[in-house]
Amino acid sequence: MTDSIFSKMIRGEIAAHRIYEDDHCIAILDIGPISQGHALVIPKEPAATLDALSDDAAAAVGRVLPRISRAILKVTGATDFNVLQNNGASAMQSVPHVHFHIIPRFADRADGPGLEAQWRPGSPDAEETAELGRRIARLL
Repeated sequence: MTDSIFSKMIRGEIAAHRIYEDDHCIAILDIGPISQGHALVIPKEPAATLDALSDDAAAAVGRVLPRISRAILKVTGATDFNVLQNNGASAMQSVPHVHFHIIPRFADRADGPGLEAQWRPGSPDAEETAELGRRIARLL
């Protein structure tokens, strides 16, 4: 894995507005926020994508995501929030280091630059879906 901007922030080589830190991860305010309070939760373990992250590092992030989300909601007064995590360039990942976005959402006001998502569900074949599920389950 290449040395990313997040690796440099973790080591303290680049300044960041840290809102949380423990032995396994940091949380920072995003420098280009979509809304007030937009934060990133970043594991200290260097992994480009979630599938490359160890179970221990993933569990550590999972333990703090709810706590950080609650604090952001309380401070910003947001009513809702998104948690986003992208893996790879075609999935819109811009920094090759696992990170989770916590993006507060406000029902009563515009979110600034905004976040748009359009979900276009397909109609998969039932037999193909069942076989795909079996193949995945065998690997787990």
